[in-house]
Amino acid sequence: MSEDVKSRCVTLNSGATIPQVGLGVWQSSGKTKSAVTAALAAGYRHVDTAAVYGNEAQVGMAIAESGIARQELFVTSKLWNKDQGYDAALRAFDASLSRLKLEYLDLFLIHWPVAGLRLESWRALEKLYADKRARSIGVSNFLAPHLRELKDAARVLPAANQIELTPFLQRTDTVALCQELGIALEAYSPLTRGQRLGHPTLVEQALRFGKSPAQVLLRWGLQKGFVVLPKSVTPARIAENATLFDFSLDDTAMRQLDGLEEGLVTGWDPATQD
Repeated sequence: MSEDVKSRCVTLNSGATIPQVGLGVWQSSGKTKSAVTAALAAGYRHVDTAAVYGNEAQVGMAIAESGIARQELFVTSKLWNKDQGYDAALRAFDASLSRLKLEYLDLFLIHWPVAGLRLESWRALEKLYADKRARSIGVSNFLAPHLRELKDAARVLPAANQIELTPFLQRTDTVALCQELGIALEAYSPLTRGQRLGHPTLVEQALRFGKSPAQVLLRWGLQKGFVVLPKSVTPARIAENATLFDFSLDDTAMRQLDGLEEGLVTGWDPATQD
């Protein structure tokens, strides 16, 4: 079977498999349900939400109405800052499951490395993992110093670390550490929130391959081994963002894209968090 958005997966250290392309739903507001419905119709089987996005219920409704078997889907949510700490994290997980109307999550992440609370939060996630209520557990916005601290305290290493990753922000030290520890990397905002889609190098490579700049950015992430989480509420773009398996970037293209590093942070910068 040829690879597509359903079949292309990464195996996590938990033994679970995660589809390498997922739909992000941050800031999808009232269009979340229709976006998830469009994504599932386009073949996506991976949806990434979070408590702070305020749209878990809409994600759950789209899943329930899709008719797709639960075991075919990979659903992620995240623990927000105000709910960090051991007991609070367990309560927040229950609330996320209730809003999603699911019996388990495929992946539950600590959304941000809150100083003084992140290790207690991780202990709660380890319990959820032991109880099989979260099939995999991980972190988001953890850079190398946060990961080293967690590694020294954890009984279970994160299965994934979700950080902003593009050719314009490569976080090479964190990527190298995750690869050393067997932690999968998930790239959020892989399209630079649109800020670099007109970059001349990107446009040049898109023309070379007969693809859009967005598709080239996403393909770069796939070839790096990252899980990519493009966000859109437009059905045509959702479908386009999944059309990544009928081409590959050659060494020349990858070198040129690798040369675009500029430290571009388009959202939160976890380097500011001790």
